[in-house]
Amino acid sequence: MKYEIVNLKSWKRGDLFRFYIENLRNVMSMTVDIDVTALIEFVHAHGLKFYPAMMWAVSKAINQREEFKYGWDKEGNLIRWDYISPYYADFHKDDEQFVKLVTEYSDDLFEFHTRFLADRERYKDFRTFDLKEHAANTFDVSCLPWVRYKNFDIHVFDEGKYLAPVVTWGKYETENGKTVLPLSMNIHHAVADGWHLSRFFADVQEIIHTFKD
Repeated sequence: MKYEIVNLKSWKRGDLFRFYIENLRNVMSMTVDIDVTALIEFVHAHGLKFYPAMMWAVSKAINQREEFKYGWDKEGNLIRWDYISPYYADFHKDDEQFVKLVTEYSDDLFEFHTRFLADRERYKDFRTFDLKEHAANTFDVSCLPWVRYKNFDIHVFDEGKYLAPVVTWGKYETENGKTVLPLSMNIHHAVADGWHLSRFFADVQEIIHTFKD
């Protein structure tokens, strides 16, 4: 878990970052339908689970862009992580509760999938926030597989300095020969603009399309 402290004076986004943090703290949210046909076919062919596979695709898209890897160190310095891992909700239908877990990111889907299954088994009796110790280099992930929503927004009511992405997706459905799901991201305007937010969805779609090859 490595990071570098960001020098706001030399960082090209330094002035803009200071403006949003000091004067206008706000979060952007966008929902886009993503074609997951190729990913579903791939996971079925290889005996994988869709949830961790989709989580991996999102994580890969996030980790290839610097704007999604910012945070703060214990001294309050702005930092940029070398990579971040998903801090996700694992739902237990039997008692209608969830546990928040972290699975360390890997650029390899199969390795990440193996880690996910091991973590879920290791903490299967945990609930909500029982996992007290976890790495700081994370972003938030959740899934609402019961509904195909049009828009989803979640607000983090801290002091307005939470910089990591918050990603959610909903139920996938087949229409016009392809299977799509709604994918949402919230990101602080201090670290990203609409261009960066829009590019995230294009990146996720491109990653999923690679499974056609």
